Amino acid sequence: MDLTKLGAREAARLIADGEVTSEDLVTACLERISAREDEVRAWAHLQPELALQQARERDDQRSTGGPLGPLHGVPVGIKDIFDTAQWPTENGAALDRGRQPETDSAVVDRLRAAGAVIMGKTVTTEYANACPAVTRNPHDPAHTPGGSSAGSAAAVADGMVPLAIGSQTAGSVIRPAAFCGVVGFKPSFGRISRAGMYLQSRRLDHVGVFARSVIDAAVLTDALVGHDPADGDTVTGPAPRLAAIAVEAPPVSPTFAFAKTQAWAQREDDLAECFAELTEFLGDGCIDVDLPQPFEAAIELHRTVMHADVAQTLAGHYQRGRDQLSKQLRQAIESGQKVLAVDYNRAVDWMDVLGAGLAEVFENCDAILTPAAAGTAPLGLETTGNPAFCSLWTYCGLPAVSLPLLQGTNGLPIGAQLVGRRGDDARLLRTAHWLVERLSAADDQS
Repeated sequence: MDLTKLGAREAARLIADGEVTSEDLVTACLERISAREDEVRAWAHLQPELALQQARERDDQRSTGGPLGPLHGVPVGIKDIFDTAQWPTENGAALDRGRQPETDSAVVDRLRAAGAVIMGKTVTTEYANACPAVTRNPHDPAHTPGGSSAGSAAAVADGMVPLAIGSQTAGSVIRPAAFCGVVGFKPSFGRISRAGMYLQSRRLDHVGVFARSVIDAAVLTDALVGHDPADGDTVTGPAPRLAAIAVEAPPVSPTFAFAKTQAWAQREDDLAECFAELTEFLGDGCIDVDLPQPFEAAIELHRTVMHADVAQTLAGHYQRGRDQLSKQLRQAIESGQKVLAVDYNRAVDWMDVLGAGLAEVFENCDAILTPAAAGTAPLGLETTGNPAFCSLWTYCGLPAVSLPLLQGTNGLPIGAQLVGRRGDDARLLRTAHWLVERLSAADDQS
């Protein structure tokens, strides 16, 4: 058995049943990292002995009859913007080099409570913004893996870990998941605490996850969701039971609204062909939807909020060390410094307006279908790709999932993005799982 190919849920089951040890799994992942890291460069901080120590502790806990969490013994990569007391957290930035938190972030706390093994810190772009990092696409190192959660997406895609944590302010989970050919899930705004995470924009930042299947993404997210007084934007209420609902059969076949959005003009030719085939496959279950004219301003409204918030968040860094910031980040900060209060407040107000404007779509459809990116991962490492196909949904705080269903003419993955009603994350994942299963069954019959 190649343990690096195990899904997270299956790995947790095998560990619980005593068929595999956590130490076996972590050792296999470390061997994979050793073989591939020079090419992929997914890890910012890795301490193999610390990972193995955690694995042995998980195995001892099982052998003595201790309680097992849903991720018991399963290794998880952590984007290097989440505080960790046992590893540095440098935010991908020269100004934060050597930064060592004293406590873990809320996400890491919850992973430990679920029994996970914290494998190490994955590479992020500088302050989770647009300047490319050192990570390469595992499918072809000449292509970008996307960003800002570059290392997390690449590590899962390359078999280094079955799960990883990322974040999204524009398209930083969905886009790298699409480029690397894995499942990326960004829950609704406020589902997962950002306490102890570098916060680029309070209005826009979401915690997201990477996995190899919809179910694994649901299991991981279940371990993370919940209200946290340390993050006042987290929602209250009962846990959504994502994994349990995701595997249920829908009461009726789901329907999809194919929304090209303003970003469609930026698509690549083979992406258009892929989506033509996908919508034809879905037949009457997929309808074309043209979003009203106000949605055309969403990308610019998103940029207004994001740049203004970045300028505020990094004001001190800019003042004391602007020369150590990338040109891209300096430009974003300087753009944000020019945003007028009236324009910022207007852009914030439009978040709820556009979100409400999608209510009719979700009354008639289970999910919006749209590309996760303009096409396959761009050639070269000078850019992380275009987030235009993600910005609207992040801006409105909607749940989104990228599914590795399609392939470009160059053999690289193309992601199909499904978007759900805000707060209806479980239904979105159930719909995503249904679509993956239906396409798989069709492939088996062809």
